[in-house]
Amino acid sequence: MYIGVFTKQIKGYAGYMKHFLSIMMFVCLVGFFGCSAGGTRRNASSQQIEATIDNEASYALGMILATNLMLDEFIPNIDELFQGMEDVLYDSRTRYSRERAQQIIELAFDKLVEQRDEVFRLEEYEFLAENSKKSGINITDSGLQYEVIIQGDGPQPGIFDSVLVHYEGALTNGTVFDSSYSRGEPIQFPLMRVIPGWTEGLQLMGVGSKYRLFIPSDLGYGPQGAPPQIPPYSTLVFEVELLDIIHEE
Repeated sequence: MYIGVFTKQIKGYAGYMKHFLSIMMFVCLVGFFGCSAGGTRRNASSQQIEATIDNEASYALGMILATNLMLDEFIPNIDELFQGMEDVLYDSRTRYSRERAQQIIELAFDKLVEQRDEVFRLEEYEFLAENSKKSGINITDSGLQYEVIIQGDGPQPGIFDSVLVHYEGALTNGTVFDSSYSRGEPIQFPLMRVIPGWTEGLQLMGVGSKYRLFIPSDLGYGPQGAPPQIPPYSTLVFEVELLDIIHEE
């Protein structure tokens, strides 16, 4: 799977929030036991509550829920979390209806995403601003930044051509998320099927060239990123060798 290249890999906001399903699973578990303000579950006393899964499964459930919550850094107050569970399981009056509880969780998650996105946007802005000051960096009208490592003297591809390339893609912190070098063979693809930063950047190159492309998120995977490898608002850094052009009829 070529995470850093093909636009069809973009999953949208739903991909970014995939672990939110674990949160909603928890809400559904609560709802299963009849969470409602002032309501009772089955007219059962607290003494009649018995576990329906064993200790190992109960612990494993806690692990899975906590792991998925941590992946989104959606960390609850443990005391309040347990209090909510106890109020439902032991037929106590709950603070909220099930519908209101779901709304509160969704609002909290939206706030977390907004705060995280602001950090990502600021980090990207600062990186691109500093990178643009470096010697050898060129900037196009779209905001694409590139550095010529080797200038080949071959022809340049057009937007309707396919190209044969070797490349390595990394985040600005140096983390490599995709590489044709590691797979041991170059890749061929149409320029119309890749992220905009590639479509533009490859048309600047002649066959035999090697460039370093700094692709802003709005020319890459945007605010949603491509989880889990590429966070939201990520500038992508590619070293690309243009090996050949395959002209489409």
